[in-house]
Amino acid sequence: MTAYIFDSETTGFQEPHLVEAAWLKLDTPSTLAVTEEFLQRYRPGKPIELGALATCHILDEELLDCPPHTQFKLPADAHYLIGHNVDYDWSVIGQPDLKRICTAALSRDLWPDADSHSQSALIYLHYRTEARDLLRNAHAALDDVKNCRLLLIKILEALKARGQTVSSWEALWQYSEAARIPKVMAFGKHKGLPIKDLPSDYRAWLLRQPDVDPYLVKALRG
Repeated sequence: MTAYIFDSETTGFQEPHLVEAAWLKLDTPSTLAVTEEFLQRYRPGKPIELGALATCHILDEELLDCPPHTQFKLPADAHYLIGHNVDYDWSVIGQPDLKRICTAALSRDLWPDADSHSQSALIYLHYRTEARDLLRNAHAALDDVKNCRLLLIKILEALKARGQTVSSWEALWQYSEAARIPKVMAFGKHKGLPIKDLPSDYRAWLLRQPDVDPYLVKALRG
């Protein structure tokens, strides 16, 4: 089973189109050796939002001769997709049928006292002396997947220190799935309250609402 660290730059948050894609194909969790890497820019079907321009610094006019964003596909052997807040990048490429491993969720679980769990903040947490150089091109897709791999090294070390040695991508996916189930309400009138302490009537009401995050549903159902 093959794992890819993936990152995208997009036109923004409003129905995003792909602008740049990068991935690293990894060997095994025990080595995290990179066996292939990929970087490609794409021509979106809509203008890049100003907020996205300010983040990625990729101009629409630079993409005129690039392949259309609809041409991107992950390699056929991809079974696991790794990324920081991976669901966003997964949704941009059409939500392919594979298992997602979220380094943001794992980081929140492993380092709950960190005041930020952005990828850049976590690079500063774990690679303080090198961080400025590592992040010089942050929000360029290839640099971001390389930094995600560095973060993954620390995640695997922290899991091993907990006595949870990861021997397969499936095992890491299972840890990620558990980490994604929230323990505290993040919104609403009970924001900040442990989910296990929610009033039963509020829990039942929330479960009846449309489009509730599936991981929150798991938490609400215990």
